[in-house]
Amino acid sequence: MRFLFWICRMFGRWPFRVALYPVLAWYLLTQGRARRASRDYLRRVRAHTGKPVAGVLAHFACFGENLLDKLLLWGGLYRLDGVQFHGADVIEEAIARRTGGVLVCSHLGNVELTRLLSRQRDDIKSTVLVHTKHAQAFNRLMGKLNPESQTNLLQVTEMTPATAMMLSERIGRGEFVVIAGDRVPVTGNEHVATADFMGEPAPFPVGPYLLAGILQCPVYLLFTVRVNGVTEVHIERFRDGVRLPRKGRTEALAAMAQGYASRLEHHAARAPLQWFNFYDFWHLPDAGPGQHDTQKHPQEELQENHDATR
Repeated sequence: MRFLFWICRMFGRWPFRVALYPVLAWYLLTQGRARRASRDYLRRVRAHTGKPVAGVLAHFACFGENLLDKLLLWGGLYRLDGVQFHGADVIEEAIARRTGGVLVCSHLGNVELTRLLSRQRDDIKSTVLVHTKHAQAFNRLMGKLNPESQTNLLQVTEMTPATAMMLSERIGRGEFVVIAGDRVPVTGNEHVATADFMGEPAPFPVGPYLLAGILQCPVYLLFTVRVNGVTEVHIERFRDGVRLPRKGRTEALAAMAQGYASRLEHHAARAPLQWFNFYDFWHLPDAGPGQHDTQKHPQEELQENHDATR
């Protein structure tokens, strides 16, 4: 990664791409799981949209370019003047009201872009909930380029009462909590809802909406894509607040998961090669039939405890 980044800095983007493809070829040959997942995803996109989509190599190449863009961003080498914002007024209103909220992002495009831009404005504060166990080398490299790239990250493998209290205080100060809505957490016992995505049912985590219910705050959606050479940032108002009733809670969470999945599908269809989930997204890992319907997510237990103390 350091070598490829150096090539780009010294010689430009096209020499970087020439050096990147041998790496991609090795990855294609040795990483069967990612290769199969990419092929399956692209097949679903073609079937659902009816439009031609490039193959696995192009998908991996887009991922490599995305990693480079992240390094360029935090290295101060990425031009931000051409970025188009859609729905910026939504966040401006939240800032003016000092209400904060949960900002549900995805693995579509380059979400680092919005995190960097937020650091350039004193009136926008955010905490990004992450699990970077499998990206330690990349995050170390980002940290060397710019130590600030690691400052507002919060490592979370489970949601404890102490974590919930800390996040609640930050929301109360008008800050935003950023969490991905398109990946089942690594704990493997995430309570999920099934939502239609690219024409077939897929498991989506309900943790972001449980968290918003605990924090009693609005929910916004965030998507970034690059279309026709132009980087776009889309911010959408999703819910003004989340109140989960004891009866019908499962249905309410499923409706929010479906709403998010529909918006993700809309943006992913515009830039299908920029969605980077290289695993079998349409099936729960290590879960038997019905298992995900009975296990409780830590945030769900916190929600129940929160309800009991109202």
